[in-house]
Amino acid sequence: MSEQPEGLNHACGAEYQYVSGQFRGSFASLFSRFDALNGHALTSNCWQLDLRYGPHERQTLDLCPAVGVARGTAFYFHAGYWHSRDKAQFRFLAPPLADAGFNVAMVNYPLSPEVRIPQITEAVRAAVPALMARLPGNQNRLPLFLCGHSAGAHLAIELAMNASSAWHAQISAVICISGLFDLVPLVDTSLNQKLALDYSEAQDCSPLFRVNSSELPASYFLVGGDETPAFQDQSRVMAQRWASAGNRSRFIAVARQDHFSVLDALQGPDGLLLALMNERSTGC
Repeated sequence: MSEQPEGLNHACGAEYQYVSGQFRGSFASLFSRFDALNGHALTSNCWQLDLRYGPHERQTLDLCPAVGVARGTAFYFHAGYWHSRDKAQFRFLAPPLADAGFNVAMVNYPLSPEVRIPQITEAVRAAVPALMARLPGNQNRLPLFLCGHSAGAHLAIELAMNASSAWHAQISAVICISGLFDLVPLVDTSLNQKLALDYSEAQDCSPLFRVNSSELPASYFLVGGDETPAFQDQSRVMAQRWASAGNRSRFIAVARQDHFSVLDALQGPDGLLLALMNERSTGC
């Protein structure tokens, strides 16, 4: 195993910072409420479910089309430390965005340990062009918003940093929620039983160490104010690196929210997610 490179280190230890310290007893009731909201979301909008964007069985997305004249297209990548969860658990985020004129794609992706993180990152690159090819009229030329939560934020930022993509110039904003951008600390946690990272590969998979362009999209880095110090630093330091390279960047700590309750502050017609998308749509 290679020597651990300098990264985000904290006194309480990585297992606490990224696993046990992030857990809340309220998660069960919160996800029960999210399930009810997800059921309502499916009945309130005209969804297209499980559209394929690649050969793997989890390369699928759910499309919640914009209501009225479309203003843009958002892609949402779910949480789960690259080894769990599903797009279906977070559909409740989509209808308010669709009602405001945004197409919303809730994206699934292959999971570890079946595949490794570099293969997951490569797999999601097919989602954007696959959906754009399905959109009617000139909607494939609309502004794009890349949104992700936790591991999904890592995938969203990796897409944003892939400047060779034909659609890269269309990215209006990246919205990262409680993201993971330095994967090196995860090597020393129980999560690595499924991720199987060594220090070298963890650093290679960490976008924090590769922010060296001044031509990256405007990005927001959000985190719950009640999350562990390490999770808060992941977003804070990434926002600083993004800005230091010459790109538009904002760090937002959402007060009194944990790793999953932060989604409550984002969702809904008055939520922060739609507010940030509207901000970028008006050119602010």
